[in-house]
Amino acid sequence: MNRKKLFLIIAIVAIVGVFLGFDGHKLLTLENLQAHQGALAEWVDQNLFVAVAGYAAIYVVVAALSLPGAAIMTLAGGAFFGNLYGLAAVSIASTLGASLAFLVARFLMRDTLRKRYAETVAKMDRGISKDGAFYLATLRLVPVFPFFLINLAMGLTAMKLRTYALVSWVAMLPGTFVYVNAGTQLGQIESTADIVSADLLLSFALLGLFPLIAKFVVGFIRRRKVYAGWQKPERFDYNLLVIGGGSAGLVSAYIAAAVKAKVALIEKHKLGGDCLNTGCVPSKALIRSAKAADTMRHANRYGLESVPVKGSFRNIMNRVKDVVAKIEPHDSPERYQKLGVDCIFGEASFVSPWELEVKHNDGRTERLTARSIVVATGGKPAMPPIPGLDGMNPLNSDNLWELEEQPERLLVLGGGPIGSELAHAFARLGSQVIQVEMGERLLAKEDSDVSELVKAQFEHDGVDLRLEHAAKEFAIEEGEKVVYCEHKGERVRIAFDQVLVAVGRAANTKGLGLEKIGIETLPNGTVQVDDDMSLRYPNVFACGDVAGPYQFTHAAAHQVGMRR
Repeated sequence: MNRKKLFLIIAIVAIVGVFLGFDGHKLLTLENLQAHQGALAEWVDQNLFVAVAGYAAIYVVVAALSLPGAAIMTLAGGAFFGNLYGLAAVSIASTLGASLAFLVARFLMRDTLRKRYAETVAKMDRGISKDGAFYLATLRLVPVFPFFLINLAMGLTAMKLRTYALVSWVAMLPGTFVYVNAGTQLGQIESTADIVSADLLLSFALLGLFPLIAKFVVGFIRRRKVYAGWQKPERFDYNLLVIGGGSAGLVSAYIAAAVKAKVALIEKHKLGGDCLNTGCVPSKALIRSAKAADTMRHANRYGLESVPVKGSFRNIMNRVKDVVAKIEPHDSPERYQKLGVDCIFGEASFVSPWELEVKHNDGRTERLTARSIVVATGGKPAMPPIPGLDGMNPLNSDNLWELEEQPERLLVLGGGPIGSELAHAFARLGSQVIQVEMGERLLAKEDSDVSELVKAQFEHDGVDLRLEHAAKEFAIEEGEKVVYCEHKGERVRIAFDQVLVAVGRAANTKGLGLEKIGIETLPNGTVQVDDDMSLRYPNVFACGDVAGPYQFTHAAAHQVGMRR
């Protein structure tokens, strides 16, 4: 840390210490203001300009250092100086204080954050460059976060100081006027009769209604701004278009059809998504077969005679397909068409916030419009860029279900939920399973005691766990597939027959044309959603794996209900 930064920190600590030492936090209270209102008002009348200047200076310090009492000081500005001088003093002082806090945060922390989180800071800067002024204005008008957090957070971005100061001043002005005006009424209370005066009641009504009014105005401006440059269709083909026939898409279409909306569901492959076709249903069917095999093999645990387990892996996989087929009618096109949903099989891409271009699987192309659009395209297994991996014909949670021969030696990359449940199932079915996880424990998102319990069970059931092993290179040596891992600085060679990659999932956003309507994706392909699951535009939503952060079937269905 350089001397300038150290000096500034010492100065800030000293000022805060003096403020607290002299009970400044107790002085800037409504009770203290009312107790000394008469004496202060008399002194202000005799020394107006000195009082305004001193008041403004104190306000700057309070705002700059985020000290408690800014709201009371705003009311005091109206009480002692009236609307004109009070508004001028508060608006200028609060802007200066916010700008100083902005500069302090930038000076002390921005360089450090740039070094440690260069990619994150760069993304923040791109967003600020694009919509920063409007975003700041909305936060000032309807503060979702306290102002001191806004001052600090904006100081870490690349926003220019003059932009920050100007936008802050303009956006805070309406709220400042409401508070100062309320303060003028407080200053005029001399008897109980004054409490029910029209002016006082109006001032406090404005105080209470201002956040609601500001929120409405911001919402109106935001809608006008976000749709600028787009021509809304005069008529719509549908009330709702849903892209993706997985859990989130099916629930969205179901709810829309239930309320008699005209809805179409666009899916390029099979309805049911990952859960039915490659995830929950087939994996649990496989796990059930594995559990049965383990029970028979260790029947003596239950007072029965253990028996050797013999069976056809192909029969097991056929049973998995049969289980999927039994559940499939619940997610079938026929069922949803009976519910009133138009099922369209093809690929969709955005033309505008209300229009999609659909390439049907039979080769036809058409454009469809809707008042609202839901992106529910799900996810896919992520494939890490490890040299030689592509040449191993890797298995993943999508293509695993086409296996007809059981791997004798199965290498599983990944210690998350998918990798762990499949590693355990194959071990119970008789494969020699080597599970490689670069972290120090399995199921890193779970509690540590859960990880330890799973680890102990896996080792008991014969899974060869290789924790803190990072796969670095795949190769074929003398006809044998091998992977080289790094483990605590050493190079470890592991031989295998087939590899199952389960290191995470990426969202299916490629080809959707989101960039055409100004929607950016995160590194793993997911999109950033607002609290109501909307994507930049109030009529475009995302649910399920494509929205994250929890890529589970039940989470996808829950997110559909979060749309308003």
